Amino acid sequence: MDEGDWLAERFEAHRPQLRAVAYRMLGSLSEADDAVQEAWLRLSRADTSGVENLGGWLTTVVARVCLDTLRVRSSRPEQPLGVHLPDPILSRVDGLDPEQQALLAEGVGLALLVVLDTLAPAERLAFVLHDTFAVPFAQIAPIVGRSPAATRQLASRARRRVQAAAAVPDADLARQRSVVDAFFAAARRGDFDALVAVLDPDVVLRADRGAVPVSPARVVRGAPAVARQALSFARLALFVRPALVNGAAGVVVASGGRPFSVMGFTVRGGRIVEIDVLADPARLRQLDLALLDD
Repeated sequence: MDEGDWLAERFEAHRPQLRAVAYRMLGSLSEADDAVQEAWLRLSRADTSGVENLGGWLTTVVARVCLDTLRVRSSRPEQPLGVHLPDPILSRVDGLDPEQQALLAEGVGLALLVVLDTLAPAERLAFVLHDTFAVPFAQIAPIVGRSPAATRQLASRARRRVQAAAAVPDADLARQRSVVDAFFAAARRGDFDALVAVLDPDVVLRADRGAVPVSPARVVRGAPAVARQALSFARLALFVRPALVNGAAGVVVASGGRPFSVMGFTVRGGRIVEIDVLADPARLRQLDLALLDD
């Protein structure tokens, strides 16, 4: 094996974790893949003879690339259409494949990624690297251009915001599924009271409809309002296909191989506390629904 092949083999061994870091940082599968590819290009051009911890070196490279991407995002004018959801990771109801498990370790649900999107770029990097991947603050500090103590404060501030805003779902996947199934059963029957019964009083529904110029409200709050929204789209409940969405109970609404939406649910205490709906036609066309086939 020549040196190039040896280096490529070592890189591939680290790829799953690098992709997981980038996905948590960016919430975009395509941008995560771009960040990992950039890390490979930099590795192939670098002299790594003095690198003792290649995994740490690569993680730092990916983190820097992701931080640059986040800073570019934050410098853009606010998008007038509002809600933008991260890319969902779809899998069959009978489980995740190893690559998906690597991406979703530590319970990276859609709701958590939505909260991470509210953090400043440096806060997000410090929180993700330290709290999820146990990277020491001394290693994170040069990436964000802060002292280790200041970097610790960044992570602490991010942690408080995440803990305050991100709902911790019920761990029992079967229980999650039964609640989601009850939601759609009630929608199909047109049963308003039954819908309200499975919704937390403070439930939040977020809908990412992309560039659709005229559409229903993108953020709906409260059980009665979310129940009314569900009834207005009850006909689509006939086309629900159960799936795991970022490892939690969710559905793909599709007919004739054409997806209308992906819906991720956060269930806590036996009730739905958050519903995240990706209904952006352009992004839905990129989904591979074949992976959900029996």
